[in-house]
Amino acid sequence: MSLRTLISVHLGESTPESGSGAESGSLEPSAGPESGGEPAPAAETPPGPVVAAEEALTEGLDGATRQSLDVIRARLYNEPPSGDDWERLADSAYAGFARTVLETAVVRAAAIQAGEIPYAADKAFTADEVAVLGRAVRVALLRDETWLPELLDRLLPAVAVAPSAARTLPSQALVFEVARSAQEFPTPEAAAALRAVRGIVRHAGVPKQLDRNLKRIDAALADRTEVAFRLPDLGFGPDGVHRSTVGEYEARITVGEDATLTWHRRDGNDLRGVPAAVRRDHTARLKELRELVKRTRAHLTTLTRALEGALLAESGQTYGRWRVEQAEHPLGRPLTERLIWEVEVAPGEWRAGLPVEGGRRFVDAAGEPWAAVGEDAVIRLWHPVRAMPGEIRAWRDQLTERHLRQPFKQAFREIYLLTPAERETRVYSNRFAAHILRYRRLYALFKARGWQAGMLGPWDGGYEGEATRVLPGRRWRGRLFVEYVDPAWQDELASTDQVRFERRTDDGWREAALEDVPPTVFSEVMRDVDLFVGVTSIAADPEWTDRGEDRYRDYWHRAGFGDLSASAEVRRDALARLLPRTRIADRVELGGRFLRVRGSRRTYKIHLGSANILMEPDDAYLCIVPSSRGAAGDGLFLPFEDERLSLILSKAFLLADDAEITDPDILRQIERSA
Repeated sequence: MSLRTLISVHLGESTPESGSGAESGSLEPSAGPESGGEPAPAAETPPGPVVAAEEALTEGLDGATRQSLDVIRARLYNEPPSGDDWERLADSAYAGFARTVLETAVVRAAAIQAGEIPYAADKAFTADEVAVLGRAVRVALLRDETWLPELLDRLLPAVAVAPSAARTLPSQALVFEVARSAQEFPTPEAAAALRAVRGIVRHAGVPKQLDRNLKRIDAALADRTEVAFRLPDLGFGPDGVHRSTVGEYEARITVGEDATLTWHRRDGNDLRGVPAAVRRDHTARLKELRELVKRTRAHLTTLTRALEGALLAESGQTYGRWRVEQAEHPLGRPLTERLIWEVEVAPGEWRAGLPVEGGRRFVDAAGEPWAAVGEDAVIRLWHPVRAMPGEIRAWRDQLTERHLRQPFKQAFREIYLLTPAERETRVYSNRFAAHILRYRRLYALFKARGWQAGMLGPWDGGYEGEATRVLPGRRWRGRLFVEYVDPAWQDELASTDQVRFERRTDDGWREAALEDVPPTVFSEVMRDVDLFVGVTSIAADPEWTDRGEDRYRDYWHRAGFGDLSASAEVRRDALARLLPRTRIADRVELGGRFLRVRGSRRTYKIHLGSANILMEPDDAYLCIVPSSRGAAGDGLFLPFEDERLSLILSKAFLLADDAEITDPDILRQIERSA
């Protein structure tokens, strides 16, 4: 008996009669749709035919694949199976089983919708069957199977909406299992299918949970760049505008740095807000347009994250495909044309440029245009770690002159090169060791930046740990070692230690010498660690100076006014371009680690790393707590988003006009030390 026949017999695919009742092994009898979908009295539920089919398949798997399947079946919340286990399963006969079992699941769900199988809330599949179907979906997503999107478009609605008016679901468990599967192996199509289901499900709590799942899927797509660039057709024109007539008005959704909804009269005049007639007579259509704005923004966010992940790609893609799928796409073009790309114009020779005209032409760092190349040429994102200092400076000048803000730091991106000390230590770096960080903020930042880490705390075995990040492509992994610090006061702290790198081999992860790590991988991992230190260090807290034990105060002074990190050096570079354009240009001066500001009362030194302030001539400390506004001053254009850069500029504008300061706490510090 074939695998498909085995599953079909158990699922009752042959005739409607054979698909209902306890004999099918899938459902217990219920009161039916007329009763509102309430389940029948509880009885011991057999595992179900889907489980039996997987067991039959398992007997034919080789030992290594069977072992991986056992690991996956026994997956734990804190110790999920590795990508190696999933890939081994995806390369086996399980791939064919995945399609067959999902297709037959669609048949069962359709039979429930047709009334051929009595409906019972969340009983379409047993818990064990849901687990098997989840494994099948993960394998199909990992393989990026072309047949899966159409199948999910049929399966998900059938298990998300009751065949009656009930607010229950045939299988809420399966809906969430598909969502969790897409978090692990995301595709744009799976996200779209889940968004569609989110809009039709009647159960009050399901949409909120799906919203959380979808946010995680969007974030995970950034690490799967080979599929993340598949952009949907949402009805936008080539100019990046979605136009629709609503009553007497035209609605336009325009894609730029963001997606915005505007309203216009038919005579072309713009309106400030939503017309009252639209609010009154076209409520449903207004809701649809607002949902489309949200969906467009979500795709822009997903694409931005995916593009930043693609910075590590060495191989790139063909120019022809890139131009059609990204540079000319209504959603991709606004992002693509604000990033620097490089094209292989000859073997091993790359030329960088900003794309214009939908990628048909480029502009180089000097502002000179150059023509596009052959369709089969390779194109990739430009990374500054591969460029010479002069080229980096030229691109920064170009972006600043054009007031072009990139979707993420690229020209102004920090780069990290091996130091002599790291060549000596060979397999580890101490560059960011011995920093004291706020642990809860650090843990949250781990999650936001895609690092995996167990929670540390004051329990047995909870004082030492590590955070790891697998880089896009899954060939390299960075490791940061941390130690939990349990001080006598309320704040939980962590101390940083070594950074190490591992390469994935056929035998698993193996430690690598730093010199063997690709420069882009090394730089990106060290950039993350620098970010962790810069954002969560107690040295970045202007009010920490009088708190805690001596060792923490010593660290605060040492780190808060010490040598500049790579991120602070980039900040210094940006300030050198921005300050001459400001009204305080004659009162500020960049020197070494500080921005020196001459006020009427005192002269101040703002540290370019921590933004902490010292006052001349005795280097007395000045504590200024940032306001919630955090304005840079004078509406100054910033070439990239950086909270610390904005903070330094806002402090500089404040102190340059210190005669206008009225805050008594600040004045007391200035006058006491004068």
